[in-house]
This record gives sequence, structure tokens and C-alpha cells, in this order.
Amino acid sequence: MPGQGGNMGKKRVLIMGAAGRDFHNFNTYFRENPEYEVIAFTATQIPNIEGRRYPAALAGKDYPKGIPIWSEDDLTNIIKKETIDLVVFSYSDVSHQYVMQKGSQVLAAGANYMLLAPNHTQIKAKVPCISVCAIRTGCGKSQTSRKLVGILKERGKKVVAIRHPMPYGDLAEQAVQRFASYEDLDRHSCTIEEREEYEPYIDKGLVVYAGVDYEAIVRQAEKEADVIVWDGGNNDMPFIEPDLEITVLDPLRPGHERSYYPGETNFLTADVLVINKYEEASAEQLNTVLANIKHCNPDAKVIKGDSQITVDDPAGVKGKRVLVIEDGPTLTHGGMTYGAGMVAADQYEAAEIVDPRPYAVGSIKDAYTKYPNLGNLIPALGYYEDQLKDLEKTIRATPCDLVLIGSPIDIRRVIDVEKPSMRVRYELEEIGEPTLRGIVDEMFRGK
Repeated sequence: MPGQGGNMGKKRVLIMGAAGRDFHNFNTYFRENPEYEVIAFTATQIPNIEGRRYPAALAGKDYPKGIPIWSEDDLTNIIKKETIDLVVFSYSDVSHQYVMQKGSQVLAAGANYMLLAPNHTQIKAKVPCISVCAIRTGCGKSQTSRKLVGILKERGKKVVAIRHPMPYGDLAEQAVQRFASYEDLDRHSCTIEEREEYEPYIDKGLVVYAGVDYEAIVRQAEKEADVIVWDGGNNDMPFIEPDLEITVLDPLRPGHERSYYPGETNFLTADVLVINKYEEASAEQLNTVLANIKHCNPDAKVIKGDSQITVDDPAGVKGKRVLVIEDGPTLTHGGMTYGAGMVAADQYEAAEIVDPRPYAVGSIKDAYTKYPNLGNLIPALGYYEDQLKDLEKTIRATPCDLVLIGSPIDIRRVIDVEKPSMRVRYELEEIGEPTLRGIVDEMFRGK
């Protein structure tokens, strides 16, 4: 059937995204596909993405001027004005209700609505791949990945991590990014959000790749790896075809494994399910998660885990008025009301959690309006330079005895924290059997 636009029968496509899955879906499914013409991307979730173009160098020969990126706020008008035939939903960590509300908007505007299955966009590596994904942002995927990497290294495997994209800069220059040192992070002008994901691998002496063109990334990474670990951020589905698929669940958000996209897909396809925060959850919460596992994915191996929270000087927290900084996406996209920093403040008997809201400035102040669940915590947001300055000013203005940094990285490397401060660390500890080590041993037995 010819498209509305009549361009030699090609269907006119709009890809809804957030500078990650959308570009990957284009690269693997739509680029050089004779049935489709991608008219534009729309952008949401991440600031300062709209108004740019997906560059011609990445878009291919059919798009000599590249592809525009417009705001999703104009979705209905774009569909009508550009006579769009097909809209492809291509971002993650949103409720099923949200996905279908967007679908209803698209249908009402006159276009078809599409979701792409993982096997239509996954890249096959020449070496084994283990994926670590989650059903929501903030489940504990990062510490699961760190645990897995340590086990593989102990087996003598050369591990290369490939991370879900966060291309916030020049897309052509960021097509393939390789990080092996802090200098690499500085050279690529990485945001706090990027550093939070890359630094833990660098700290373990590993190489981590990310970028925009994951076919090129995989082909380069597999040359220096015995095993690839796919680190699936924002609860997205794996970009690389996994030989072992691990999905992390959060019993403090029971039922989310069945009510979020594409988290439920990860839940249904997993070989291994890690129930993190097991000791924090109530019996009722755990029963909900376990019942959903039994009903939806009974063949998966189930690991019970807990996040072990530590600080360098526990006595230095007791009795102090503390300002708590938490991982940004966990509180914003993930919708959590606390993170590791708050747990540490309680565990080590801080006297008070200081409320920074009266002192917040700029984009940090705006975040409290957009995400009221933040409460009296500061999200470690740093998508762009001005936002880093706003974060620094807010911390400086807030009266406290101690700053507890619950971000996965030491943000003192990128902003000045002039007050006494302490990092909060958290690692996965397994409870009983099975364990990640046992599962990895079984996978590589005799290899």
C-alpha cells in the first residue's frame, strides 16, 4: 500500500524516542529499508535533544541532509502536517498505560502505531554475550553488572562492557565511543549520567563501549573481548543478542514487572531473574513478585539479592545533619522516593535529612516541580554544563554538616562540593542459592 506522502510507495515514518533506542531502531530496521522513509524523530525525557538532526554520516545514503529531531510535544501536528503513515514508539521505562495513551494519540491523528520486537533489532556478536537488564530504572542493575564482571574476571575472561546509549553531544563523533580511563570521559565531555554508568567499569580496569551505531560498536568490541556484558540502561531491551539474559526485579515496586514497558518484555524473556532489595521488601511485596514469576516465567532461575550499603566512615554520619544526593534517573525516570544515600543516612543514624528545596536554583529547582516525589533529596542531574552549575550552587547554598553522595560515581570529580562529604557504595550480596557464580560456572563449564 503506498504511503500518504506518495514517495514511490514508501511509508512515511516518525520515530518517537529519547536519543537511544530510537536511533538504534532506525539503524537496524529502517536505514536503507526500501519500504520506509523516516521523516523525523521526536524527542522527550532528555533535555536539549530536540532541534538537532540525526547526521547524514549515520543516516545513510537515503538521507543526505540527515533527519530532523523535533519535540514530542508537537506529535499530533507532526503526524498531520507530514502525512505520517507509521509512528514507532522507541523509548523506555514508561507504564503500559503511557504507551497506549501515546498510541491512542497517534491513532486519533491518523497514523498506525508500532513496537519493534527485540529479535528484529538485536546484533549478533562473535563472542558470548550476557545481558543485564531490569524492569525499572533503579532496580539494582549496576551492582548486578559489577558482580557479574568480577566473576567473569576471576575465571580469566577478558570482559568488555557495552552500555545502552546516552548520546548527548555530537552524534556523528559519538558513533563509537571507547572508554578505558577517566581521561576518555573528560575527552568526550561526559555528563554525570554517563559517568555514573562508565566509571564503575573503568574502576575495575575494564573497557566500556557506548555510542550510536551499535553494529560498529559490537564489531570493534568483539575484537578485544572473550565475553561481552550488555549493560541495558533505562530498563531497555538488549541491543545485542544475549546467550544469557539476566533481568533485575525490584520488590519495593511489586507488580511493575508486569506494568512497565519494556520492563515486562525483559521479565518474560529472562533466563535469570534477580530479586534485589530482598531483605528490604515486605512479605506481601515479595509474594506479589514471586507469584508473577510463577505465572509468567516459571522456568527462569531466581536469585535473591540484597544491596549492601557502606560508607567510608560510619561514625562520621551519626548525629549529623546530612544533605543526601541520589542517582538522578532512579528518582526521576524511576519514580523512586529514596536511594542508597537515604538508606545510608538511616542505617548510620544521621540526625536529620536537610531539605534542599528552599535553596535549589535553576534546573534543579525545576526538577522539584516536575518530579514531586524527590522530596528532600537532591537528584544528581548533570545533562549539560549549566545543570552542573545549578547542582553545585544548590549544594553550596544548603546548610548541612555532611553531604552523602549516593550517586554511583564520585560527583566531586565534576563539581566542587565545598562541604564535608562522603560517598555511599552499594554492592549485590546474594542470599542462598542459586548464585550468579554458579550460573556463570555452568555457562562456561569446560571453556
